[in-house]
Amino acid sequence: MGIVKSSEVAVTPISAGRSRYLAHTDHLMAVVVDFNDGPASIPDPPHSHPHEQVSYVVAGELILVMGEEKTRLSAGDLYTVPANVPHAVQTLSPHVRLIDAFNPIREDFLKR
Repeated sequence: MGIVKSSEVAVTPISAGRSRYLAHTDHLMAVVVDFNDGPASIPDPPHSHPHEQVSYVVAGELILVMGEEKTRLSAGDLYTVPANVPHAVQTLSPHVRLIDAFNPIREDFLKR
């Protein structure tokens, strides 16, 4: 069993005000993502990936954009993103924390 202690993990910067850390097995990945650059006036650019995704909103508020649909989410909410579906978020609070789960794992998130 792998253990990742938040007090000991090396956080990976994503961009200014955004970071992540993660744990994974051969087939499943969980990623803690912190957005500390909100609120945002517009959504991030849409992106897609071949991974199935389930996300849990731990803290803060955001808008999830999938296609033309926009949904306001807050702490305690969950959402799913099928593989290859464009999606984006717009943070509505100064801090948003998500826990994302991916299958298969995001090889692009692993340090080389």
